Amino acid sequence: MADLRVAVIGTGIMGADHVDRLTRRTKGATVTVVYDYDQARAAEVAAAAGARVATDAFEAIRADDVDAVMIVSPGAFHAEQALACFEAGKPVLCEKPLATTAADAYRIVEAEAALAKPLLTLGFMRRYDPEYAALVASLRNGDLGEPILVNCKHRNASSGGNGSDRAVVFDSAVHEVDVARFVLDEEITGVRVILPKPGPNRANDIHDPMLILFTMASGRLVTDELYVNTNAGYEVRTEVLASKGIATIGLEVGRMTSHTTALTWGGGHVADFRPRFATAYDIEVQAWVDAVRRGDNIDALAATSWDGYAAAAVCEAAVEALGTNGAEVAVSLAARPSAQT
Repeated sequence: MADLRVAVIGTGIMGADHVDRLTRRTKGATVTVVYDYDQARAAEVAAAAGARVATDAFEAIRADDVDAVMIVSPGAFHAEQALACFEAGKPVLCEKPLATTAADAYRIVEAEAALAKPLLTLGFMRRYDPEYAALVASLRNGDLGEPILVNCKHRNASSGGNGSDRAVVFDSAVHEVDVARFVLDEEITGVRVILPKPGPNRANDIHDPMLILFTMASGRLVTDELYVNTNAGYEVRTEVLASKGIATIGLEVGRMTSHTTALTWGGGHVADFRPRFATAYDIEVQAWVDAVRRGDNIDALAATSWDGYAAAAVCEAAVEALGTNGAEVAVSLAARPSAQT
């Protein structure tokens, strides 16, 4: 079977990383076209992969030497680029967020529902991380019993130029939104935001740190501590308190730790998200390539356009909750198209 010919839209840190991943660590795929607004940067990344440079994102999407597309551009461009992939009939792996408004995300859901076959995979890579897989498995098979409370921590050395609270929510907290929905297998119905005294490292007057509380459909609570200018490296943790024990991921890269009613216990520090989730990205991209080559387009574990819309709706509620002094804001979801159920 011939390699899947992939166009990569966006050659920033993540885009360049994906081009390298597809070229060096993914079977059955070849990067044929690269696009970025910074054409010099695109040319540099393309040269290393033996690809050509497009002068326009939509030209790259429609190109005859492209079978599938990876969207790694800034989030504001995702919606229109994803819709262009649908128009071209090409499978797409879109990095999060699906869109920067819930309305735009729902446009994608509706457009995909009208297709003969779904085309979009959303890049919530934590679903493929071995630690998250172990955590979900321990819940699904009953080892931990009934989940009671989930605590998440998301700490970056730097906010990377995010200039607003909204950007922090849509770029960082969006991951914990998907974690909450994925781990507990239910929707988020309400959001509260608590704003502690800002830390001295904050950039652009964003509220940093912030604490977000998600209320799940079952009434369970999920906490998300966001601290995006720690100046102390990258750390992502998730802890589940359950009826038979407690499990934690993120204390030691690649390994879930737990202490249970059986009195057993098992137990790095990285600069940014790339080394922490390198394996997850590798598994995710390989699964996407394999699914597209099979003709399925979307791997069974992958996040879908509906997951992206639900996350966007929760993030919008969180942004609204920033101004409510801790009061809960309800999450409102539009009807899910029958093709998405």
